[in-house]
Amino acid sequence: MKKYFLIYITFIFCSCSNDLENLNVDEKNATSAPAETFFNFALKNMSDLESDLTYGSNGSPYTLSRLWSQQISSVTYNEGTTYFSNFNWTNVYLGVLINLQESKKVIESTVQTPMNSVALQNQLSILEILRVYSYSKLVESFGNIPYSEALDVNNISPAYDDAETIYLDLLAKLNIALDNMDESGASWSDDLMYDGNTKLWKKFGRSLQLLMAMRIVDSNPQVAETNIIAALPGVFTSNADNAKVDHLNAQPNTNALYLDLAVGNRKDFVGAKPFVDYMNSLNDPRRSIFFKSVNGNYIGAPSGIVVNYDSYSEMGTLFYQPNTAVIFIDYSTVEFLLAEAAERNIAGVADAELHYNNAIRASFEYYGVSGVDDYLAQPEVAYSTALGNWKEKIGMQKWVALYNQGLEAWTEYRRLDYPQLSAPAGAYVDKVPVRLIYPISEQTLNRSNYEAAAADIGGDLLTTKLFWDKY
Repeated sequence: MKKYFLIYITFIFCSCSNDLENLNVDEKNATSAPAETFFNFALKNMSDLESDLTYGSNGSPYTLSRLWSQQISSVTYNEGTTYFSNFNWTNVYLGVLINLQESKKVIESTVQTPMNSVALQNQLSILEILRVYSYSKLVESFGNIPYSEALDVNNISPAYDDAETIYLDLLAKLNIALDNMDESGASWSDDLMYDGNTKLWKKFGRSLQLLMAMRIVDSNPQVAETNIIAALPGVFTSNADNAKVDHLNAQPNTNALYLDLAVGNRKDFVGAKPFVDYMNSLNDPRRSIFFKSVNGNYIGAPSGIVVNYDSYSEMGTLFYQPNTAVIFIDYSTVEFLLAEAAERNIAGVADAELHYNNAIRASFEYYGVSGVDDYLAQPEVAYSTALGNWKEKIGMQKWVALYNQGLEAWTEYRRLDYPQLSAPAGAYVDKVPVRLIYPISEQTLNRSNYEAAAADIGGDLLTTKLFWDKY
């Protein structure tokens, strides 16, 4: 896949003219930009959000979710691990969604000809895939959010839309966008994720459709099954399809996690005890990638207390590299979803064990780890003998495979109810949070709409279950 430098000066133009009127044009500050500039800027911003690991209390959902899914823990600053949070969603709305909107405006203002109409339609469909992905993460984290009135600069107090209504609308729009794509046609010429490969973008869209449909399978099984069946023929079939953003070795084009861990020299994030203990119990070879050993042992820290950093396993060398890719959705996730679909008797899917094994194999392959056959042969891992029902079998192994995909790990923990995690002593609430509270700024800048939304979902609380989290 081609890698690109993304210059942090968003727009670059040069022009010259003998027209005297143009002497009054400020050439150093752009007034317009190509659609692909806005698109790639949104993609880069979402990649940074997915990979950052900042101070727990003020971190994004992507930071907090790593702590709340107890894949990692913070040994010094415990606000995040004890569920104090103050997240501002501006970096999603303005960093990602507004740029996607501006890209769409540029495309829609472009004069279409028979030569470029297919490419422009594919670009619009790809924008919609990324828009749906971004909004779905907000809905899955908060519940009701500004949607129909969002991104309007003239409306500083947008109303919140019902979460389930938004989610169903996103699925409907995603399906339309995918149906409108011509896989044989061109799309973007410069593309940070798939280098303009329309076929792979469509696979990403269908895999997203599968993921979102499975998210609502307990709350709206009919819509879920319809979308799962529609998605099945086009989902990822190997790690080569993974939706991920690769990075470069030089700033500002590095992975945001590298900036936090290596450049920022953070000495507070280590493996969490429940996660490391589970991997230890299975002698999981991926430990050597996920973590560094302490005198030959992998040791996880308990959440919510101050402990000695050097006594526990910090994140592995891979995550200190500037060019480590950021995963949006991967093949392993798709195979776990297919295993679940088979267990739920969704038409067109069979053999849960095969898909479960494929998912684990995909994770080992992605990280370049050997020993998967021996791993799968363990009675505690083998699908026929592993403890618990299918939710526990899939949920536990999915938890491991989703390492460094914190938001998805936390969301699947909430949906599948595995692993079974406990809140640390002294936490703000006595159970692992099942949603994010709204940004504090909403209480002052958009109070009436905030209060209506809070009342509608059952309270702006960390313990308020969202519409799709039925069990």
